[in-house]
Amino acid sequence: MSLNCNEINLILSETDFKGAFIQEITQTGFDTLGFRIVNKGDVFNFIICTTPSSCRLNITGQKFPKNKKPLRFNEFLKAKVQGMRINDIHQIGFERIVKMDVSTWKERLFLYIKLWSGAANVIVTDEQGTILDCMFRRPKKGEVTGGTFCPEEKELSPEEIQQSLKKFPVRNYGSGNSEENAPLSFNRFIDEYYTEHADSLSRESLLAQAEKWFNVKHSKMSSALENLLSKKKQFENAGMLKHTGDLILAFQSQINGSSLSCTDYETGREVCIRIDPKLSAQENAGLYYDQYKKAKSGMDSLEHDIEMSRKALSTLEAEYAAMVNEKNVLKLEQLLRKDTTPKQKTEKPHPGLHYELDGWTIIVGRTANENDDLLRHYVKGNDLWLHTRDFAGGYVFIKARSGKSYPLDIMLYAGNLAVYHSKARKNGQADLYYTQVKHLRRAKNGPKGLVLPTNEKNLLVKLDEEKLRKLDEVEKFSLL
Repeated sequence: MSLNCNEINLILSETDFKGAFIQEITQTGFDTLGFRIVNKGDVFNFIICTTPSSCRLNITGQKFPKNKKPLRFNEFLKAKVQGMRINDIHQIGFERIVKMDVSTWKERLFLYIKLWSGAANVIVTDEQGTILDCMFRRPKKGEVTGGTFCPEEKELSPEEIQQSLKKFPVRNYGSGNSEENAPLSFNRFIDEYYTEHADSLSRESLLAQAEKWFNVKHSKMSSALENLLSKKKQFENAGMLKHTGDLILAFQSQINGSSLSCTDYETGREVCIRIDPKLSAQENAGLYYDQYKKAKSGMDSLEHDIEMSRKALSTLEAEYAAMVNEKNVLKLEQLLRKDTTPKQKTEKPHPGLHYELDGWTIIVGRTANENDDLLRHYVKGNDLWLHTRDFAGGYVFIKARSGKSYPLDIMLYAGNLAVYHSKARKNGQADLYYTQVKHLRRAKNGPKGLVLPTNEKNLLVKLDEEKLRKLDEVEKFSLL
């Protein structure tokens, strides 16, 4: 519930703003401002909230947490309003618009605080009413830089004041007591009321959101970890694959069509092995040997992925514990907003696409700008570069790992990305250059991002739908 006009007047009447200085301004969220105000040695925090259905302003005991990334309107207020003296602050009639008159020795500005549910705003104008900036820019309402905002002021008669009090009574707060058993001020009552009961900024509501966010994310990450552990069990049985290949070679004379029945010379048990009748015994055994080699070489990468997955789960649990233990609702709201930001709005660690696959990092630049930025700032000499030969397209990089050579399987995944993000996609296949970044030379006077490779090798890659599908799943998991 938003404050009504009479509650706004009572809030303002309880605090002496005249002659005070705005020491610091903090925008804790897109709809919440915090003013640290100093007046005659006293320091207090003044909150302005423009959230629909919870529009208000009041003195608060909450500290104002700063955003990691400064918000636009906050930067404007810090540059233009922070440090100014408050000459006057009052409500314009019963309009739920609070006018704050601030100035320095050389400039005077007006802050209009509109506390209308669904249309709340904070607007800064000069003395002529020209808008300098707004918390929310609304062109259709004229609330944009360069527009005009100058609401008409008029004196209220005693009869109008009495009628307003009857129509919009102040909420009953007289029963509340402070720790010193004295009646709460209305500012204190409003601060505690919104902390405990307001849907948009109450601790109970925020904790419920945090629990839902945690459960969804924890479930997905736990499921991914279980899949990795299940795959690890299969890899731990890799020795059986080699043993099966040995049995095929040892008892190849007993192959009967699509199966081989024989006595395992290690256990003494009868076993039945599936055989591909189109292949020779050596080729069938070779299939098992290949699976064994792949499982053995993949174990190190799998251990890396399991460790990363466990660390991610541990970090998630620590973040949720921090939310549960946070008493400041403004800080809690900020933590929750940071972790529930839509994926497309999160700040990326580098341009382009990012994949984590079997312990290897693959980065894709899709445009000339991304390619150039990655080459300049995000890849190093030993990283591997892949690009389609004779076709325009993005650059794909595989980050180097100390003491490890690039596995063919990882190169094929990277190659699929290079073909997919090029004009060779329609062909379904392409020849690729690949070489280390240290063997690339920028083309003199060439287009942005263009490089000339040396010591390059060739790799023919055909698009593999299964690999592309797995890459898509890997990218989604990395953003969980």
